[in-house]
Amino acid sequence: MNLTIISGRSGSGKSVALRVLEDLGYYCIDNIPLSLLMSLTSDLFGDISQAAISLDARNMPDGEEALSETLDYLSQHFDVSVIYLDADSNSLLKRFSETRRLHPLTKGSMSLEEAIKAEKNVLSLIRNRADLHIDTTRLNVHELSELIKQRVLGKKAHSLVIVFESFGFKYGLPKDADYIFDARFLPNPHWEPELKPLTGLDHPVQQFFLGQPLVTKFIWQIDNFIRTWLPHIERNHRSYLTIAIGCTGGQHRSVYISEKLAESFRRQIPEVQLRHRELQRHDTHHLPSSHHQE
Repeated sequence: MNLTIISGRSGSGKSVALRVLEDLGYYCIDNIPLSLLMSLTSDLFGDISQAAISLDARNMPDGEEALSETLDYLSQHFDVSVIYLDADSNSLLKRFSETRRLHPLTKGSMSLEEAIKAEKNVLSLIRNRADLHIDTTRLNVHELSELIKQRVLGKKAHSLVIVFESFGFKYGLPKDADYIFDARFLPNPHWEPELKPLTGLDHPVQQFFLGQPLVTKFIWQIDNFIRTWLPHIERNHRSYLTIAIGCTGGQHRSVYISEKLAESFRRQIPEVQLRHRELQRHDTHHLPSSHHQE
């Protein structure tokens, strides 16, 4: 059975992720203590092939050793993957303030800001054991749902999923990236009037890059780096490897390079995914207050 554990700070999107998995046919349980799950696995799941549970700061095992023992035990019986959702503290603070919901760790004289900070410390152990980290700071409900579907449906048991993501440095670093490559030193189509409104997905921009030996060399070196270390990464039982390529605005160089790398790796590896962060941006449609996410 495939068992997916959804965790992360309150307000980061756990409820949305769990609903997505439920729609995909998973048997879902919200906030069951892992220690209880160990003793109820056969009774709870029976012949179920896919299950997901949500784990928050209130039902974490006590201590790193207890968590490791629990996850190791579950891994002996199921194909376990851990997805950790998070957002920056300012976004979480804003979401709770707008919805006026009580943070699960708020008690006594503890402020909301203190509770959000304390929760990060409580969840540090499960965050370190996660197979996939998703930063929801800039995602709305629909974007998060699609991203969860893409990651879950794109992953086959015991196979490594490679994700190539383009982004713009001016909008911040992607927090879920394993490797980040900076393409800002490369020739920029932005300064060509006819290419400026286009993206790295458009043929004229692609032709521009094909005539730039420096771009071709950069792509080759990244490709070679990943292929050199990929066997070692796979032996470490990683589920996801996210390679982020950044340029200034995330429109031309990073998009083109990500596309070429994905094209190269798809010739040998079936589990390759692409995400162009800035091409999917909706500046005014981040996680809306009317869709508070746990």
